[in-house]
Amino acid sequence: MSGHDHSSRTTTPDVVVHPLDLLTGEEIVAGRRVLEVAGLVTETTRFPNVLPVEPSKEAVAAFRPGDAIERRILFVILDTATGESAEAIVSVTTHELVDYRKLGSADMPYGQPQYLFEEYERAERIAKASPLWQAAMKRRGLEDRMELAFCAPLAPGFFNREDEVGRRAIRSLTFLRSSPEDSPWSHPVEGLIVHIDLTHGEVIRVEDEGDIPVPELDGNYNAAAIGEARQSLKPIEITQPEGPSFRVDGHAVEWENWSFRVGFNAREGLVLNQVGFRDGDEVRPVLARASVPEMVVPYGDVSPTRFWISYFDAGEYLLGKNANPLSLGCDCLGVIHYFDGIVADDHGHPVAIPQVICMHEEDYGILWKHTDLLGNAEVRRSRRLVVSYFSTIGNYDYGFFWYFYLDGTIQVEAKATGIVFAGAGLPGSTDPHATEIAPGLFAPVHQHLFCARLDVAVDGERNSLSEVDVVGIPMGPENPYGNAFTWTTTPIRSEAESGRMANPVTSRVWEVTSSTRRNAVGRPTAFHLIPQPGATLMAQPESTVYARATFATKHLWATRFDPAERFPAGDYPNAHSGGAGLPTWTTADRPLLDEDIVLWHVFGPTHIPRPEDWPVMPVDYSGFQFKPYGFLDRNPALDLPEGMTASACCTGGDCHCEH
Repeated sequence: MSGHDHSSRTTTPDVVVHPLDLLTGEEIVAGRRVLEVAGLVTETTRFPNVLPVEPSKEAVAAFRPGDAIERRILFVILDTATGESAEAIVSVTTHELVDYRKLGSADMPYGQPQYLFEEYERAERIAKASPLWQAAMKRRGLEDRMELAFCAPLAPGFFNREDEVGRRAIRSLTFLRSSPEDSPWSHPVEGLIVHIDLTHGEVIRVEDEGDIPVPELDGNYNAAAIGEARQSLKPIEITQPEGPSFRVDGHAVEWENWSFRVGFNAREGLVLNQVGFRDGDEVRPVLARASVPEMVVPYGDVSPTRFWISYFDAGEYLLGKNANPLSLGCDCLGVIHYFDGIVADDHGHPVAIPQVICMHEEDYGILWKHTDLLGNAEVRRSRRLVVSYFSTIGNYDYGFFWYFYLDGTIQVEAKATGIVFAGAGLPGSTDPHATEIAPGLFAPVHQHLFCARLDVAVDGERNSLSEVDVVGIPMGPENPYGNAFTWTTTPIRSEAESGRMANPVTSRVWEVTSSTRRNAVGRPTAFHLIPQPGATLMAQPESTVYARATFATKHLWATRFDPAERFPAGDYPNAHSGGAGLPTWTTADRPLLDEDIVLWHVFGPTHIPRPEDWPVMPVDYSGFQFKPYGFLDRNPALDLPEGMTASACCTGGDCHCEH
């Protein structure tokens, strides 16, 4: 493998050699064929979601290379003619229909399958064909701009309206274009909302409120629109003359002391399985499975145009199905290994997303350093392995990055970019719920609240959870000089105790300890979940978004492992009345001491938009760390070589480096 930044290799899912391997196109074809034979596929059958049914932990643990592998697929089925939906589980090993059940989407608490790609175009056709929409455009003097108008397809939330409940509904806001290539997001038609029944192909109602002028701003940001690029930046070359340090065997990865298996599916996107850290000759488990299975984007605006917005970008739109093919030299820089992904389209046929996951190494500055009393300096550079993917949901783009460090730390980072969702207002006016980011263009306050699911396995499946705070000690016998402070450890014994908030004032972390192993100083081996505190859900407890996104009201939840508990807002948050997922599961109050436990960590930015976010937003970063704390007996990076770059460190005298 050459060492310049145009070097890459790709793993494509085509042969199954392990129970946790990605779905292949052949398997999706075989699964759909089983449904056809069972009479479950007609001309109006569509597949909003197709996911692998993962094997049990016991089956994975017992697997040995060459063993027979049972593979199953979950097909979510929608009849677009009637709106009825169902789940079918198919064995593509035995070619049998294993299970079939109808979903009660028309009954309380409701809940619709995820949107089809074809429904986005269908919603726009329905809106633009409506005489009510046409009349609203004409009333505003926009009749000559209707052809190029963009009617965005937007999840409706839930408000228990009689004409919406139990129906496959979607809302549409209108944006204008001056040409087919024009970015529509800078031309919102404020106050025009179309409510659509997708099943019956009809408009439920149209709201036409106000007469705010449409902003005539140039929201384009490509090179042709911006003009000549600056010439001051000099090239940076990322070189690895001897190739990368990682090894890839199918979907199994080894890098330095880390090992894991890469997974990918249409809903969660990137999944990491069997994450372990090698200690001497032993690979010690850290995480059984890790992903970011849900995120909610609630808006703080009270206007009729946006009060209902609270998108669930995984549960309503599917993060993985909307993932991007990544480009070498742009999305990923260095010596790259890509993993292709396979998802199913609306008709249940396999579709490849090439280069959907990018993996590469990065220099990360100083890992450790000391200059002793004699002036001798020892310094070692840090490096991290990066595993990432990007998903585009409408106007926003989200990158999910998992970093593995040489000291045993795992970091998760979400990168939010793209275009802020804006409405129109009177230039120079003030709005308590939106900032004016360009003349007449107002972007509402909103949140991006991600939820990571960490199926922890710190030295095995038997773990316990505690909350650790740094606390001051009052002046007195235990603190005679006033300088003393200590820490407290509060066990989280059961699920009912697990709804916790981050607290930067006390440097709060959550500690996962092994119930079966101790370190050199006699303490249980452990990892710390270190939050990057931010606001939780700002909506009020009486609101419907609070009921639907209760998971986002706490920074941390913990549950006892159950393979059916995968998504923190429930399986079908679209148009659901609320209460599903974590708020229901934790009422069982299952014990968490010495158990197989799962952590659910909520993080993400609360966004008060600014002019610098327009016309395309610089990345907003958020995330957390999962860091060893007594998991290892000493610094695991002591044996790193000096100067892991093309030339050794210049430590005095003549410098013979190439720079």
